[in-house]
Amino acid sequence: MASQPAAAKRQQDLQLQYTTYKNTLQQLAQKIGDVEQEAEEHKLVLETLEPLPGDRKCFRMINGVLVERTVQDVIPALRTNAEGLKKVLDDLVKQYKLKQDELDKWKVSRNPPHMHRSSTRSPV
Repeated sequence: MASQPAAAKRQQDLQLQYTTYKNTLQQLAQKIGDVEQEAEEHKLVLETLEPLPGDRKCFRMINGVLVERTVQDVIPALRTNAEGLKKVLDDLVKQYKLKQDELDKWKVSRNPPHMHRSSTRSPV
């Protein structure tokens, strides 16, 4: 009978590890979504500003303060920020893929049968 509590403990540990992997993947996916949205906003602003004359006034939010600038001043900063967001997005996607691969390897090495079912079901 001592093996049953040990097996139950092992099952709990496996479930905890699996849940940790899934939560990490979910958090990375959320960050990816946030960065994609911000990059899309930068793209839209750039598309709006680029055809305008460089001396035209525009406003930019910097640390919660709305400041007046010209289009020619804002466009380079927006491009730099957009490039930075693209790099961050690429890094997050790489992290996500690595973590997903790690989870897949973990599943194969542990081979818990209930882990291969849909993640919305709870093990019975």
